[in-house]
Amino acid sequence: MLERARILDEGDPLKEYRERFLVPEGVIYLDGNSLGCLPRATPARLEQVVREEWGSDLIRSWNSAGWIDLPARVGAKIAPLIGAQPHEVIACDSTSVNLFKLISAALAMRPGRKVVLSEPGNFPTDLYMIEGLAKQGLAERRLAPRETIADALGADVALLMLTHTHYKTGELFDMAALTRAAHAAGALVLWDLSHSGGALPVDLNTCEVDFAVGCGYKYFNGGPGAPAYAFVAERHQEAAQQPLTGWMGHAAPFAFSDDYAPAAGIDRMLCGTPPILGLAALEVGVDLIAEIGVERLYAKSQALSEFFRQCLSESGILALSPSGERVGRGENEPTQHDSPSPQPPPLKGRGSALDLASPTDPSRRGSQLSFRHPDAYAICQALIARDVIGDFRDPDILRFGFAPAYLRFEDMVEAARHLAEVLASGEWQKTEFSERAMVT
Repeated sequence: MLERARILDEGDPLKEYRERFLVPEGVIYLDGNSLGCLPRATPARLEQVVREEWGSDLIRSWNSAGWIDLPARVGAKIAPLIGAQPHEVIACDSTSVNLFKLISAALAMRPGRKVVLSEPGNFPTDLYMIEGLAKQGLAERRLAPRETIADALGADVALLMLTHTHYKTGELFDMAALTRAAHAAGALVLWDLSHSGGALPVDLNTCEVDFAVGCGYKYFNGGPGAPAYAFVAERHQEAAQQPLTGWMGHAAPFAFSDDYAPAAGIDRMLCGTPPILGLAALEVGVDLIAEIGVERLYAKSQALSEFFRQCLSESGILALSPSGERVGRGENEPTQHDSPSPQPPPLKGRGSALDLASPTDPSRRGSQLSFRHPDAYAICQALIARDVIGDFRDPDILRFGFAPAYLRFEDMVEAARHLAEVLASGEWQKTEFSERAMVT
């Protein structure tokens, strides 16, 4: 597999972009779905903002350096990457705050309806934001398993709110079909793109989506706590009234009026003073992803994830189904009966096998693979100690993200080797690997 990986890397049309990121020597970074790597251009850009714009021009930089325009400028750059028009996206606040704004706006646009429909196991902040509005008497939370969501769209549903790529498993929803179903029921739709934006093709306007949010620190490589973004379809911008009526969302913030009047268009989704350092860093990452192209990134991520699955299969560490077929076998991967060479037996011993939690079909998942194991946390920590960085999601998910701009096929071979060694040796059973840190 190593020789094949090197051939694939040599022919990779994106190989030159690895040098545009700071990837620590010897580290295999499979957590870009949680925090993207640092673009090499970001430190110089921040140095410019800090020393020249802030340090020299001081407050004049709101005008001279265009600080005041950063939320709209960065939003406009994100827009084509998610299938939106430039004036429909604004970069601001956090994903959680933007969720609160847009859920509130949607509820106000559907008087007489209070239900916000989602699924159990959605990302917690999405569900918590509904709860917060419910405690104010403004919303009612309803959860339905994903296979029954369309059937749960009753006449009392104001908003369907779902995460396009599930954060644990990577499973994709059919955005177009569910948006149509919600509209047919008279509901609006809000999609969380946090694990989709910058990673796979999204076309909000073709799907006639009403609202969307996403974060800037994963596949857009904006840095820890980078500003998020909000999308409001042009047809809703006049009607959408957000509840956080801060001064930057005012029609004339520097008129300093005592009374609030919302800005026109997407600018009304602003609230407080824009975080200039965060937006400047995010702009570098967005520019780089736009240069590479989301379609090319997604094609490579699918190839990487399938190659990684094959490496794991050859190592014998994917669990077997009752029929004897390896869980997660790709469409073109040989079965045990038609393989040109004998497949190794699964590893023996306690905790030696993983169960694939992600869809086997790469077109049905985002840019990640997730596996279930009762000791997933300890296994994850053992891998991190070997500089193979993935992450863990409670209670039993070992998650690997594929950020193709800076990952190589050779990394997949090496990561699979390390994982096989950790499992076969029982290395993960060391006491220190079971001690939970605050961030997992």
